[in-house]
Amino acid sequence: MLALDLGVFHRKAHVIRVREALGWSVVWVTLALAFNALVWWQFGADRGLEFLTGYLIEKSLAVDNIFVFVIIFSALGVPPLYQHRVLFWGILSALVLRAGMIFAGTALLARFHWTIYVFGALLVATGVKLFLGRHEAPDPTGGRLMRLVRRVIPSTHELRGAHFLTVENGRRVATPLLLALVLVEISDVIFAVDSIPAIFAVTLDPFIVFTSNIFAILGLRSMFFLLAGMVERFSGLKTGLSAVLVYVGLKMLAMDWVKVPAALSLAIVAALLVAPVLLGAWRDRARGHRAAPASGTVLGPSRPEESR
Repeated sequence: MLALDLGVFHRKAHVIRVREALGWSVVWVTLALAFNALVWWQFGADRGLEFLTGYLIEKSLAVDNIFVFVIIFSALGVPPLYQHRVLFWGILSALVLRAGMIFAGTALLARFHWTIYVFGALLVATGVKLFLGRHEAPDPTGGRLMRLVRRVIPSTHELRGAHFLTVENGRRVATPLLLALVLVEISDVIFAVDSIPAIFAVTLDPFIVFTSNIFAILGLRSMFFLLAGMVERFSGLKTGLSAVLVYVGLKMLAMDWVKVPAALSLAIVAALLVAPVLLGAWRDRARGHRAAPASGTVLGPSRPEESR
């Protein structure tokens, strides 16, 4: 599917429109649900619910990635024409990195069971931190991180088409596209530190952990072009994500004593994600109505002298 995506459907660089992004998002979600049905049929309802819960968590955390990607592309001046190329290679690399992290985490949990409590505590702390900083916009392109990247990777401030590297003054340097790719990779690794332990709270089966994670990542690129222009509307998303991280962290800490059925866990995760987003949308709409002028209000000079 990735080969078809880049080699056939997006062979030539072009601006991804909302309609095209919506179509591809439907394709990726449909593939994930079809795979979920296959898992359900082959391994039973519990495994099917575990996959769906993990996919829902990863997909929601992936939406949070979009906030960061928008900031990266805006700060580095990467036009929409080349954003698909950066995201493709970024996500392709993320598949390999996450695979290594997942199998390393699985081996670690199998050998040292007590590390499950470390993961659980990490998720609870991350959820609390995300909630406290829910109104702060992340800036991966500012401060020490960007200075470090530019120091390690000599670069130019000018784009050279779709090229990641170019020659300037006789030496090979990186273009803003390569810097954007590096920052996308760093951001994904940071997010993976939170998201992968969250899946282990749902299931310890490496097959379910890996496939639910990968299917969520595969649709991230299309979802970016679908949602990039309206990420500010998801005002309640960070609250929902922080609640989910705290829940799965507590679930992981109590895993040896409290067993939460897969169906109940799926319902809890869905409620924690959907309720804050709907509440945030309702609150934003109410604020918009209060800010609008009342019906019949005169917006202009009230006397003829003022109009003249």
